Parts: sequence; C-alpha cells; structure tokens
Amino acid sequence: MLKIDCDKCIVCGICESGCPFAALHCEDDCVVVDENCTLCGACVESCEVGALSIEVGEKKVQQDLADWQGVMVFGEFRHGTIASVTYELLGVGRKLADARGVGLSVVLLGTDIGSHGPSLIAAGADLVYLVDHPALEQFREDAYGYALEKIIRLKKPEIVLAGATAIGRSVIPFVATLIDAGLTADCTRLEIREEDGMLLQTRPAFGGNIMATIECPDTRPQMATVRPKVMVAAEPDGNRKGVVESIDLDEKLTSSKVEILETVISEEEQVNIQEVETLVAGGRGLESEKGFALIRELASELGAAVAASRAAVDSGWIPYPHQVGQTGKTVHPKVYIACGISGAIQHAVGMQSSDIVIAINRDENAPIFDIATYGIVGDLYEVIPALIKRIQEVKSDSSR
Repeated sequence: MLKIDCDKCIVCGICESGCPFAALHCEDDCVVVDENCTLCGACVESCEVGALSIEVGEKKVQQDLADWQGVMVFGEFRHGTIASVTYELLGVGRKLADARGVGLSVVLLGTDIGSHGPSLIAAGADLVYLVDHPALEQFREDAYGYALEKIIRLKKPEIVLAGATAIGRSVIPFVATLIDAGLTADCTRLEIREEDGMLLQTRPAFGGNIMATIECPDTRPQMATVRPKVMVAAEPDGNRKGVVESIDLDEKLTSSKVEILETVISEEEQVNIQEVETLVAGGRGLESEKGFALIRELASELGAAVAASRAAVDSGWIPYPHQVGQTGKTVHPKVYIACGISGAIQHAVGMQSSDIVIAINRDENAPIFDIATYGIVGDLYEVIPALIKRIQEVKSDSSR
C-alpha cells in the first residue's frame, strides 16, 4: 500500500502532476490517494522530501499446495436458468483440467436446481455440486460468499473460475479474501504452463495498453474471473457421464445481513449485443450522432444489432449498453462490421474473438486492419450506402 507521511509532506504538487493515473490529490496540509492508485511507484521516486513510500506486506507461502487439485467453476443460476457464461467457463475449464490431468467440477447455488445437473455434465463437468436452499433463491453476496468458501475449503480445487458478471465481480473477491487467495479479474486468456502446471492468467492492464500475464505460485486456489463471451462453450455431449452431488450447508452459512425487498425484471426493450450473430459497430470515424442512422440502416438490412466503441458512447452518440471493449461488453458474433473504428487494444479485446471481422476505415494504417478478416479502405459515408444498395439488390433478386 502507498503510505503518506503528512509530517514530511510539503504539498508541493509534484506527485499529483506526475501521477500517470491521477490518483493523488493535494489538499490543505497533505496529499491524499484514491482507488486509482496502481502502486507504480512514480510518486515515490519524484518526492524530494521522502513523504511517500510503498509498504509491501509479508509474503505468504502456503504449505499444502499439493493437496489442492482439480478445476472448479462457479455456476450462475438466475431467474430459473443457468447463465451462458457458466457454459463458457466449462469450455475453457475442460481444457485446463485435461492439461492438468484432473477433474472439472461446477458449483451451483439456488433453489429448485436439481434438474440442471445433466446439462452441466453434458457441457464438460465431471462433478456437479448442488447447494439447494430457500435462502439462496435470491443472490446475496454474504450468503453466497460463505457458501462458496465452505465448498472450496472442503473440495480443495487448485483453480477456481467465475464469470466477470455483476454477480461474479461481487462475490468472488469476497471469497478470495476469505480464503486469502490470489485473484485475477477480467481475464481474456487462460492456459496451463507445461513445466510446472501453473495457471497463466492474461488480462488487459494499464488501460488496455498492455496485456499482462499473472500467476499465483504461492497460494491455492488460483482464482480468476472471465468476461462473458471471451471463451467459447463446448458443444454439449449428451453421452458424457458425471456425478451430481448435493451439499448441505450449516444454516449459519446461508443466513444473510442483506434483505431483498423486491426483484424486478425490466420489461423495457433491452440491448443485448452479446446474444446476436451479426453486429454493426460505429466509432469516432462517424464524426457525429447522425452517423448512427447509417449504421442502423445497414444493421436493419442485415438483421443485425448496433454496437459502438467507447469514443462514440463517450461522445453521447449512443447509449452505454451498445459499448464493446474493455470498459464495455465482450462479444463473439459470427460477423462484426467495424465502421470508423481505429481498433485500439481497448476495443479489440472486446471483439477480437468474432468469427469474421469486416473493417471500414479511411486510414489504411488503422490497427483494426491487423485483426480484420476483410478490410475496406475508404470513406464509410461512401462505402456503407453502396453496401446497403448492393444488399437490397441481392434481396430483390432472391425474392423474384
């Protein structure tokens, strides 16, 4: 942690102006730090009076690493169905388990969940742990957290995977803290290092400008959250065999300090760009909100949904639910058409797993062309109308 000695601080402002993450702020008699701090150490080096220092905690080395084996997935169960991210995690979990020569398990918490075991086994699980309890019908962070902690300590998996969803991002850090284990959030790639079996967890860092590979060699389990649509679910195999085990927990573990007053499922039209096969996305190159009228017209002709880069959303041209990228949604459509999008890594991490990427950009050196399956160099206000016209002609010919 960053320590600030206010007796030494002269509030000169050098650390504030030099902080690459704008995490330091000068107040009346001392500098303060906020949650943006990454402990990069730039401020410590720049402080001439020695008022700043980084305190490193004592390194913990777990002694029973060999006792932890297997890969475990936290399955999400919402409104009577299993969230699709669970099947995506089982897909990558199966690969990790096979690489380690161990079993793959999944934990499902909720009520009336007994019928879901076969689908999880078909998706790749060897073991399905069901915790069916009335107190788990609604998600409560503390009840879910203590239940997961108990199961993890009981089964001792060496790897625990969860979705980087609203639920996963809430409960998994809580569980990691209870167990005192390492956790890597928002992973885009997971693999096993052959020589020692270590889980290599890759995620965007420093605003998406670099990809960092993280490992947790000294504690178990190794925990990671993965954004939805980054991993690919395996084709279900109805012939797979597995074991379904019900786990009863102490009533104290399922009690909660949280009271759910009401759960409301919105009936308004929702933008779910993660569930469609074709996306047409617009970026800064549209130059104005009016450009999205053209994007919507192309999407309508293709039966597609409309997406956007962060630049377009930040400009107020389109609402946030359409945003793709590191700070938006991760998508995996069959076809992704990027219009006026440069292809910076912050956007690329959200769509690079698309089956086919078609890029339209006037800058032939735009990074989007490095990941595009097909690229069109030109003015999108000329290219898209021509593309729409050709699609309409094909539709007209096929209807005759």
